[in-house]
Amino acid sequence: MMSVDLTPAINVLAESLKTLGWQMGTAESCTGGGIAYYLTEVPGSSAWFAGSVVSYSNAVKQDVLGVTSHDLMDYGAVSEQVVAQMAQGALRVLNIDCAVSVSGIAGPGGATPRKPLGMVCFAWSWRDAHGTSHARTTTKQFTGDRHSIRVQTVEYAILGMQRLCDAFGSGDWYFESFERDD
Repeated sequence: MMSVDLTPAINVLAESLKTLGWQMGTAESCTGGGIAYYLTEVPGSSAWFAGSVVSYSNAVKQDVLGVTSHDLMDYGAVSEQVVAQMAQGALRVLNIDCAVSVSGIAGPGGATPRKPLGMVCFAWSWRDAHGTSHARTTTKQFTGDRHSIRVQTVEYAILGMQRLCDAFGSGDWYFESFERDD
């Protein structure tokens, strides 16, 4: 499918998830399941990866993941508000401990002056010890063609999940150590 080797990064993530005793999942739009594809290329991924919701359409974002129509209309599918709801919806739908969600403009069409080609919004969500879900979001601007933007998105999503695991493992369950790349 994609032509980059993320196996070393995924192996580190897998060990972190197993140490935390977490199951993860994804809610994907612009990657079309690419994150899940990479994660499940690693043997034994069923020990820490539960599944994915590919929510390419707004209807799936709403009906399956619980994204509000208000936020879709006000902010658009490519927004931090929407990806936060997607990630938290994945926690609920997949009954998991943590999730990553993505929505973006991979091209070649769909770009606007406010949402250019390569703009991708990310959210990482998790449950704290009390069962309350939290989410952290960021937006990245990638360059290249559709394939390149999607690969960069997959890689950043996986590395962000590792940062979440590192933060939670160090006791910073609010994920405050997450670096925003503005």
